Amino acid sequence: MSVSPVAPCNSSEDASAQQLCQARVVAMVGNPNVGKTSLFNRLTNLLAKTSNFAGTTVDRRTGTADLNEGQSCTLVDLPGLYSLTASSPEEQIARAFITGESECPPEGVLVVVDATNLQRSLAVAREAIQCGRPTLVAVNMIELARKSGVDVDLDVLSQKLGCPVIGVSARTGEGLDDLKSNLRQLLQPRKMVVLSADAEPAEIECGACGACPFADGHRWASTLARESTRTGYVASDEWTDRVDQVTTHRFLGPVIFVAVMVAAFASVFYLAQYPMEWLDATFGLVTEKVGGWLPEGDLNSLITDGILAGIGGVVIFLPQICILFFMLAILEDSGYLSRAVVVIDRWMRRVGLPGQAFVPLLAAHACAIPAIMSTKVIANRRDRLAAIMVIPLMTCSARLPVYTMVAALLFPSSPWSAALLFASAYALGMVAAFFVAWLLKRSILPGEASPLILDLPPYRTPSLSNALRHAYERGWGFLRNAGGVILAISIGIWVLSTYPKLSEERFTEQLQTAGLNAETLEETDLENRRALAAQEHAVIGRMGKFVQPVFAPLGFDWKTSVGVMTSFAAREVVVSTLSILYGLGPEPEDESSLHDRLMSATDAEGNRVFTTATCVSLLVFFVLAMQCLPTQAVTKKETGSWGWAVFQFGYMTVLAYVAALIAYQTISRFT
Repeated sequence: MSVSPVAPCNSSEDASAQQLCQARVVAMVGNPNVGKTSLFNRLTNLLAKTSNFAGTTVDRRTGTADLNEGQSCTLVDLPGLYSLTASSPEEQIARAFITGESECPPEGVLVVVDATNLQRSLAVAREAIQCGRPTLVAVNMIELARKSGVDVDLDVLSQKLGCPVIGVSARTGEGLDDLKSNLRQLLQPRKMVVLSADAEPAEIECGACGACPFADGHRWASTLARESTRTGYVASDEWTDRVDQVTTHRFLGPVIFVAVMVAAFASVFYLAQYPMEWLDATFGLVTEKVGGWLPEGDLNSLITDGILAGIGGVVIFLPQICILFFMLAILEDSGYLSRAVVVIDRWMRRVGLPGQAFVPLLAAHACAIPAIMSTKVIANRRDRLAAIMVIPLMTCSARLPVYTMVAALLFPSSPWSAALLFASAYALGMVAAFFVAWLLKRSILPGEASPLILDLPPYRTPSLSNALRHAYERGWGFLRNAGGVILAISIGIWVLSTYPKLSEERFTEQLQTAGLNAETLEETDLENRRALAAQEHAVIGRMGKFVQPVFAPLGFDWKTSVGVMTSFAAREVVVSTLSILYGLGPEPEDESSLHDRLMSATDAEGNRVFTTATCVSLLVFFVLAMQCLPTQAVTKKETGSWGWAVFQFGYMTVLAYVAALIAYQTISRFT
């Protein structure tokens, strides 16, 4: 079979897709945890960019690999998958990309398999070869296989697969030059090869194996793995087994899981305090300089009190977001998070959630939208609906600025206490998700969840470069996705907080009504009263006063109530809203941060606004409330009904309000 000509690009509106049509593209395919991304980073020197497949929220990473001798190619790192014929979005998209159904097909496919577990990772290699593109197989972690006593016969593998097979190590760089040489040959005009007669019939086409049980593919991979290794195809690791007996223990496992997460959160606070102080000082300096350059007036206030205060109030928390995802990447790369799946699964099945839902629930800690879309891997509709209904209760990155703000208000000088609060917020979301799933199981979604089948990867030394890349991509993605919303709402909040303006005559009347005289008040007190009166007279003050009775039982003043209302468009906006509402008015002599202003904020009677009870109430509300309109749209799309989306919004709002009410009223009685 000859190589088919490059098809015209199917997505004329997607710039990245058009660029791929004009490049020499090699798609990288492989199971999760085979080191595919590490090899991608090695080949591209970490110079990659992340985008979405056209019309989806599934990520793909592209980068240019220097193949030496003046040649290069564009690598596309496809999502990790176990099959090209299943129904998950990632697997469907990967298959469509390789075959050219969705856009321009790649000129070749680089399949990455795990030398320490060939039986698991060879099945997807067979399916990739059957798709009819020139294929090269990289047997990664070859040095770990040798260390474990497994000798992989690359020649036998190449003969059976009918394509070149190269042994490499993404960690040490072993075999990289040989791999680049074979990639150069892969991109040369050539006749297609198919699987040898010993493995599969030559006429088999891409997707044909979907007509057979998946077990056939794994039996084939198991047979080939035995034939291509001299010392057996399974590497026994007694050390890993002994560790797993502890980390997945029925009683010790949950304790270890909680301890690991608390330690991770504590490190987030310890490491993030320095860049946060630098960002705070930088935004303060920029605000001061810009305010000095511009003449006094509305334009000055818009830029300093509106745009810079709103954006700075969120950007200051970026270090904690990046460090948190760095820690999670380290845990995942080390192999521990897979053990956490086993620990959590025991609880999930009891409440009616399928084991397959753990991956979407874990992905929801980044964003609920792709997590909900990834529930397509759950075949049972009842299980899938249960997962979709509880996924937004997981803590996403948009909630992190709120958690950080509250933790700083409650524990400004105790990182361990702040970390415990942070972990408690995560735990509250998980407990709430399990509780709701349990209720659904016994009410509108009856039935038992299907069991979990999981392949545990070996423990490995995590890659710092991969973790840094992951943290950068998540942090940049947060700014990219939230930046426009934050900017628009910050400007809107400033306008609503400024107009209509309070006249001097009206302000004097208010002072006289309160029994005060402007001439007898100190200048600072007079200016503060004028600023507060101006806010209350503006549109936002009137809105806040209108909705404040609803949130008063939760301990929220009118400014916090406004922040809660604006956050229903996007959760993280509450921080920028409070930055604007508490930042307008005369600046104190010493420049104070948002934290200082909130700590010293008082109501009309001089009482502290952000008490312990109010802070906990605010935290609980944001942990449980549905405050993401795009998530509602995705829920409707994936369930096929607005009814489920409305139900999701309704139950989460009621749950958040009741839980925050209980928290505030209970703590208020004891403080």
